[in-house]
Amino acid sequence: MSKDILSMITANTNSFSKGQKRIATYILNSYDKAAFITANQLGQAVGVSESTVVRFAAELGYDGYPGMQRALQEMVRNKLTSVQRIEIGNDRLGNQDILSQVIHSDIDKLRMTLDEVNRVSFEGAVDSIAKAKRIYILGVRSSSAIAGFLGFYFNLIFESVSLIYTNSVSEVFEQLFRIGPDDVFIGISFPRYSSRTARAMRFAHDRSATTIAITDSESSPLASWATYSLLAKSDMVSFLDSLVAPLSLVNALLVATARKRMDKISSAFETLEQIWEEYEVYEKDASEPV
Repeated sequence: MSKDILSMITANTNSFSKGQKRIATYILNSYDKAAFITANQLGQAVGVSESTVVRFAAELGYDGYPGMQRALQEMVRNKLTSVQRIEIGNDRLGNQDILSQVIHSDIDKLRMTLDEVNRVSFEGAVDSIAKAKRIYILGVRSSSAIAGFLGFYFNLIFESVSLIYTNSVSEVFEQLFRIGPDDVFIGISFPRYSSRTARAMRFAHDRSATTIAITDSESSPLASWATYSLLAKSDMVSFLDSLVAPLSLVNALLVATARKRMDKISSAFETLEQIWEEYEVYEKDASEPV
């Protein structure tokens, strides 16, 4: 429905009331802004009541205004330029305290992610990772931070982990060409989605590997090729996306996977502790002699 919402509005224009037509015109002309304002703000922008906005959403077949708003957001988030993101972010924040707004926004994303994450997909992903012959991880641009974090800890838990580093599409396939049915591919991407990660996800899927998408929506291009989709909210605040909820989801994935291999992990970390001590990897307590 999100891909057709503008077409739906255009097709139903003649059946709208005078106030609803003003709403329709505003959304068609400024859908990038309409997607990120409240029903009350939209009503004020066009001179109608909040209830008229809610009825407009129902007229289009949505359960309420939040449903219509999500449809608009899914449609526009991957298309917005950085400049548009900054403008919308400034409109949303206004003159409010930025620190409080951003932290409260992140808390909301964590709550929404917890409420909406598919537990069956999560458990399926954990089981697949735990028994995989080899694990491949790819996240580029801002998602590379999450991929690196996940890869760091998976390398301590598993023997065969490939964190894919790449500067070109061809390099992705060169590092993935051995992937097969016994392997797991984890692709990480949030709006604006990486075409490189989406292509790699399809490549792994076509070679019968188990594919796990860590992304924000079922409409994400990664979800189309995913065996399991793990969704975390990353709604933008400004030109950047929040990675708090995705990182929390990855933390849960790490903990759940580690518990599946607790016997092997214990011996591995005993060895690591000896290495860290011998080669002075970590600083000793300040009170101890150097």
